[in-house]
Amino acid sequence: MRSGGKPLAGGTGRIAWAVIRARWLVLLVWVALATWLTVALPTVDEAQVGALGDLVPREADAVDAELRSSELFRFPPLSRTIVVQRSPDGLSLAEQARVARRALALNLDEYPGLRQIGGAIPVTNALGQPPLSREGSTTALTYLLFPPRVGREERQRLAERFVERRIEPDFDGFVGVTGAVAARDQQSEVIRDSLPLVEAATVVLVALVVGLHFRAIGAPLVTLLAVGVSFLTSIRLIAWVGERAGISVPSEVEPVIVVLLFGVVTDYSIFFLSRVRRRLAQGEHPHEAAMRATAELLPIIATAAITVAAASASLVLGKLGFFQAFGPGVAMAVLIGLAVAVTLVPALLAIGGISVFWPRHPGVEIAPREATEEPPTELQGRPWRAGAVHLATIRPATAVALSTALLLVAASGLSRLDLGNPLVRGLPPSADAREAYSEASRGFTSGILSPTVILVERSGITGERRSLARLQELLERQPGVAEVVGPADQPARREFGAVLSSTADAARFFVVFGSDPLGAAAIADMRQLRAALPSLLREAGVADARAQIAGDTALVSETIERTVADIARIAPAGMAVVVLILVVFLRALVAPLYLAAVSILALAASLGLTVYLLQQLASYGDVTYFVPFAAAVLLVSLGSDYNIFLVGRVWDEARRHPLKEAVAIAAARAATPITVAGIVLAGSFALLALVPLRPFRELALIMSVGLLLDVFLVRTVLVPALIVIVGKRSGWPGKRLERREPAVVGDVGPGS
Repeated sequence: MRSGGKPLAGGTGRIAWAVIRARWLVLLVWVALATWLTVALPTVDEAQVGALGDLVPREADAVDAELRSSELFRFPPLSRTIVVQRSPDGLSLAEQARVARRALALNLDEYPGLRQIGGAIPVTNALGQPPLSREGSTTALTYLLFPPRVGREERQRLAERFVERRIEPDFDGFVGVTGAVAARDQQSEVIRDSLPLVEAATVVLVALVVGLHFRAIGAPLVTLLAVGVSFLTSIRLIAWVGERAGISVPSEVEPVIVVLLFGVVTDYSIFFLSRVRRRLAQGEHPHEAAMRATAELLPIIATAAITVAAASASLVLGKLGFFQAFGPGVAMAVLIGLAVAVTLVPALLAIGGISVFWPRHPGVEIAPREATEEPPTELQGRPWRAGAVHLATIRPATAVALSTALLLVAASGLSRLDLGNPLVRGLPPSADAREAYSEASRGFTSGILSPTVILVERSGITGERRSLARLQELLERQPGVAEVVGPADQPARREFGAVLSSTADAARFFVVFGSDPLGAAAIADMRQLRAALPSLLREAGVADARAQIAGDTALVSETIERTVADIARIAPAGMAVVVLILVVFLRALVAPLYLAAVSILALAASLGLTVYLLQQLASYGDVTYFVPFAAAVLLVSLGSDYNIFLVGRVWDEARRHPLKEAVAIAAARAATPITVAGIVLAGSFALLALVPLRPFRELALIMSVGLLLDVFLVRTVLVPALIVIVGKRSGWPGKRLERREPAVVGDVGPGS
């Protein structure tokens, strides 16, 4: 075909004809659109609106308790910005006195330029009494309190100004700022600084893998241009749509979008490149080869991408703001990647023609091997793949038994999964907030950096000092509790507003746990305390009082609980979407059901194996709570992506061969492109580990393990073996697996 040739039959044929005919226009439009969006629309950082992008649930009980506590008392119950001073040789009495005087000056608004700080609470480890203190007179903390109108960035700026102007000139030891506010600010900074490295490393990975696979220079250039256009277009549109919808896209989303688009668009490009190269090797004109490849692959790639997008979009059903931004963001990026892959990639292949594969020459040195591509040729020189295909098709029961056993053993690690939010501990050791956290933890138990507040309300309760003191004593006896500050520590009958309200109707207790307040151990201790609280109130003689729990430990616990509840609601919806798309694509009911079951088993194995690796290699006590759930959606949807390529190929081959033979041929022909695509996608996600934050390294490991398991075990052995065992019933109620056409040597179906 030349540019003026006739379109192929069918809707996809006409679309393919239009894309190839308008190839130069397609290239110009995509480049112009990406350029314009980059200039005209905001970045993710610029589009923050402070609505739903946070990693905590809206209307959380812990937040309500914190607001109620602020209403009843004279100052806020908690601080998330803490100034840490430490001297291993000891803080002098004079320095400890200066710590107290600085806090008093802040409370009295005596420092110009710092009056937005609402107040301060000084604490030192002068007494050195365990378990609260680990040393004596070495560490001082100043909790900074802010009114709600002061935003996160402004709080961090004011804390740094306080340190620079009021502490550093008079203090020779360590001084720094830590807490949730400082950690979130530095986390965003680390992501911004790491993103160029992730992008550059992913470019190198794609260039190397695609270039080596095709042994060509033009192939990776086509792929990288498509990836670049997809990313520039999608990331600005995601930020803009989030801004318009009042949803702050979390900074954690952007690196994930980068590696996802690099992997997915590269996958689709590899399938196009493989198909076009084979047609060129058979002597077709570049325009005709690109058009026919597009017509053949368009429905398959579109179905695969829509599956990923639909499964990801199901996260919008969650109540956590992170998922409401993450899911639609991933879906939008994948759909844009689809649009680029099925238009720009074919256009570039039609424009470049044979030169895309230079210095190789399709039709000359690769034609004898690749034009026919019978199953024995596919497996030649690849003993592991030949053995896997042989096991799956000749001994399918053995293949299913061995594969399932391996996956179940790996999945057993899920029983050891503990969730937390290592916000500060997850920062690089050199980060200021992490360093300040470490210094504070040397002088105190780490729980002091974010105490849990228990608010107890009842009319006239402040007059019942004996009952309140008894309750404080009972709280101190609870597992994991290092210290409790409350009414028993009140020096006089007068209500000063810290632990006894001036209305006489409320008291509060500050509970310090003996471990990281955002870690799994403290969360477990807090949940145990929460369960015991009604009986503790009865034992203390205030059974009719109302108790609420506030603080970061309670908030993270509630976030995890709501996230699990979200997944319990989202997972069935997501799987239903995946099954429905497979039913429509395969025109069958049986195969989609066992393919979905296999995806769930593979996901469990990926998560379980990752837990074992994190515990043994990294000594992680817990996993960031949102990472397994984000990975679950990505792995299930991307696994379904490969299902479509592999099983669709089996269905096509079954038109011309008996089913067992069709499985063998399809597995052989699809093996190389799927393997290369899977390696690229796994490698792209592995590069998330270049972001020196724990959540990204956890996600990198889970995704890499899951994708490699999927490519080398699930799609190579387990799925083909299941198709052989179930047989023609896989296509019920359709009859696509029963149709027979004369066997031909050719190139039809996905995965080639």
